[in-house]
Amino acid sequence: MNYQKGRTLQEAVTTADPAEVIEAAKEFFGSRSGVYAAFLEQEGPGYATFRGQGGEEIVIGTAARDGGTLVSGSTYLFDQQVARFLALLPSPRSVVGDDVEPVAEVVA
Repeated sequence: MNYQKGRTLQEAVTTADPAEVIEAAKEFFGSRSGVYAAFLEQEGPGYATFRGQGGEEIVIGTAARDGGTLVSGSTYLFDQQVARFLALLPSPRSVVGDDVEPVAEVVA
């Protein structure tokens, strides 16, 4: 059984627009240090690819979605960094009683 399969593609929904997500990805992955550094390789409308340690590739893609942006991150070795990036994006909010709580919506 391939246990890595579920970690190579991660998705989340954010309130940021696609351009903001790509800018955030460039800042996040470009500011890592040591073996976790990844450098912008390609960029286009709605996507960016980064190259990291040992040639490892990270791909971030976006798609407009009702009420937000679907963000997909794909990598083989940098799964923790992609998960952290997705977790730092502004998430949709849900009203619970009189309180407003952030709710991270992760798409399986």
